[in-house]
Amino acid sequence: MAEAVYDRDWRKKELSLREVIEKYPHISPFIIIKTDVQRRGVIFTDAALQKVNHNIHQTVHRNFAGEKSDNTPVSLMLRDGTSVLTGGTYRGTPVKRDPFVVDVIDGKIVLSDEGEVFEEVEYWEKPEFYDKVTRSGKPMWQIAWARPQRIDINPNQFCQFWETPGHGCKYCSIAAAYKSSDKEQFLSIDDIGETVEEALKEKGRYTSIFLTGGTILDGEELLDKEVDYYIEILKRIGENFGGKRFPSQLIGTAFNERQLKRLYEETGLMSYTADIEILNEEKFNWICPGKAAKIGYEEWKQRLYKAVDIFGRGYVNTGLVVGTEMAEPYGFKTEEEGIETILTEAEELCRNGVSPVGCVWTVAPGSLFFNQKSPSLEYYVRISEGLDSLRRKYGIHVDMDNYRRCGNHPDTDLSRV
Repeated sequence: MAEAVYDRDWRKKELSLREVIEKYPHISPFIIIKTDVQRRGVIFTDAALQKVNHNIHQTVHRNFAGEKSDNTPVSLMLRDGTSVLTGGTYRGTPVKRDPFVVDVIDGKIVLSDEGEVFEEVEYWEKPEFYDKVTRSGKPMWQIAWARPQRIDINPNQFCQFWETPGHGCKYCSIAAAYKSSDKEQFLSIDDIGETVEEALKEKGRYTSIFLTGGTILDGEELLDKEVDYYIEILKRIGENFGGKRFPSQLIGTAFNERQLKRLYEETGLMSYTADIEILNEEKFNWICPGKAAKIGYEEWKQRLYKAVDIFGRGYVNTGLVVGTEMAEPYGFKTEEEGIETILTEAEELCRNGVSPVGCVWTVAPGSLFFNQKSPSLEYYVRISEGLDSLRRKYGIHVDMDNYRRCGNHPDTDLSRV
């Protein structure tokens, strides 16, 4: 893959990490650092790679968006326990800011930028089940992957929105990741059951189980097969627990009221999320055309509100790919306009008991937005602060999506304070 061609002037156009930390002293510098690292990615020096111990650290990884089995660590953790999902630093990205450098200084693994050391980091540790196989012969690390305190399962490796030309979400690389690999589309429910059972033998490691995958549009009614599949999986996982509910989260498509009731009544699912992705109808229609055509922006929100009636306040979220609303040529023209629009729409969701949670947009190969560039660090910090403030205003907790059970969202990390 060709080396990236960086925008060498980007540092002149926005506040630096150090300047943002100084401008927002009331926000944890750990969370600001995490945000910038997730935005820009990382590369590793030879010295940093020599610190990788394959018996201890996670280096292999498979989810619906990709797979890696090289020598690099899967992700990082800061000194206060903040998880940093570094994703990938894609050297073929045409316009991208310089990534952070993971290096070794005085024997410590550190994050640096232009020679300045910002933080000491650790590599994620590998769970014990990664070295085991299911009875069918599948490596368990290909069935589930682990964040520091969560079991992640991606049962469906493809998304049917991509079957209709022009209907795939423009920031998403799921179709490219599936078609360029030898992955089976659907995981075996038996393999999932065995892997979760094995993972839970590591006492005290996990606080929740998480499911997500591509949309399945099929069924007697739209999305019925997706719901059926998740119900089967959740029932199998639930066999490991004594009570009705177990600590779990599902990110699925926006299901109708009947489907939501089935999920709640027939399984032990505790928390439901349906990612609207973009908080503006015009931008949603452009960036997520399949979701717009099959369900629609306003209907998506109404289904989230119905989910609150079923699962309860604090147990229904919707994810945002923050930054995509600024994409060219139809995105917002200024960051101020983007921030105001997102937080106005987010307040409506919070008022109705739904928690919007933000993901830092990583421009990924294989996506239709591959040539795009994400907004400034300050943009993300202000949106994170705004989303956290709205949850506090409307009394919405995010216990099932906080820094321990998820670790992906800078705004939910703020709930620790």
